[in-house]
Amino acid sequence: MLPVAILAGGFATRLYPISALVPKALMSVAGRPFIFHQLELLKAHGIERVVLCVGHLGEQIRATVGDGRALEMSITYSFDGTPLLGTGGAIKRALPLLGEHFFVMYGDAYLPCSFAAVQSAYESARQPALMTVIRNENRWDRSNALFDGDSVIEYDKQSGRGDLTHIDFGVSVLSSAVFEPYAGRHCIDLADIFRTLSRQGRLAGFEGAQRFYEIGSLQGMRETDAYLSHR
Repeated sequence: MLPVAILAGGFATRLYPISALVPKALMSVAGRPFIFHQLELLKAHGIERVVLCVGHLGEQIRATVGDGRALEMSITYSFDGTPLLGTGGAIKRALPLLGEHFFVMYGDAYLPCSFAAVQSAYESARQPALMTVIRNENRWDRSNALFDGDSVIEYDKQSGRGDLTHIDFGVSVLSSAVFEPYAGRHCIDLADIFRTLSRQGRLAGFEGAQRFYEIGSLQGMRETDAYLSHR
């Protein structure tokens, strides 16, 4: 299985003032720091290498999680520094640790899906990137993707277009080659990279059937806590 980059460097402003002292990855969900739920999910799917892209309070995350040996995983860290690099910039900095192909997921998301099926779809598509999506119809958040069954032919988090029926699920697979056009830039938003790829016809898609869970908001945290406590 490919390695996974987890984006865990943001300020979590929607959870302030809690997030001023505790990074989102370490917030207690179902009785333990959220990051351990993510890592155990990945381990259950055969993933053994993880790169944590950290920034805000990142040293707390490293001190708590360590190098992964207790979980029989390899966990390394890529620090943003100051200023923060954005989601795309954080991945770009971590490329030496990730290699040519890798998963990307967000540090506030719990994603019950088949990572092996996602990886297989990426390898079959022969595109530089693949985004997982689910049919949303504005249920969990505003829809931001148009999926034709094989590719994400439009991805736009800002437009609010009425014909966007899907939403990004939260796990993607990328080739390091997608960052070549951004060689001279440091601060990059991953959403901008995905939007450009979709309009170039270079963003493969994989449709999931199960909803995602997230702790980016208090409501999301309550729902995720209930789901993981039940499991």
